[in-house]
Amino acid sequence: MHKVVVGALVRDGRVLLGYRSSNKRAYPNVWDLPGGLMEAGESELDALARELDEELGVQIATTSASHLCRLTAGPADEPALLSAWLVRGWQGTPANVAPQEHDDIGWFGLEELPPLAHVPVRTALVQAVQSGRG
Repeated sequence: MHKVVVGALVRDGRVLLGYRSSNKRAYPNVWDLPGGLMEAGESELDALARELDEELGVQIATTSASHLCRLTAGPADEPALLSAWLVRGWQGTPANVAPQEHDDIGWFGLEELPPLAHVPVRTALVQAVQSGRG
């Protein structure tokens, strides 16, 4: 089973999302949290730090990350274990440095948050931000 990590950069009650490219096999043309596949031997936080650096050009403070939820996603014949994290601290200015992954990135307040690829991730994210964890 593939293992995937995604991260919600949250600042001032706003969440950074990426619009997944139409060439993505899984969940194309949808706003979602940035992230990707874990590599062999990586912890979830190590993979999250690597993915957010590769996709957004930021270096996250792993001590600022808190776990949101974990779920099994994808088709039954090729499921993935998805782990979502909330990230409150990072260095650098997020940019779309992986245009093959995302057509665009944008900041969204909770009231304008679009549907994400996975409803439980969106639900956990909204609850965390509303409760002040974000």
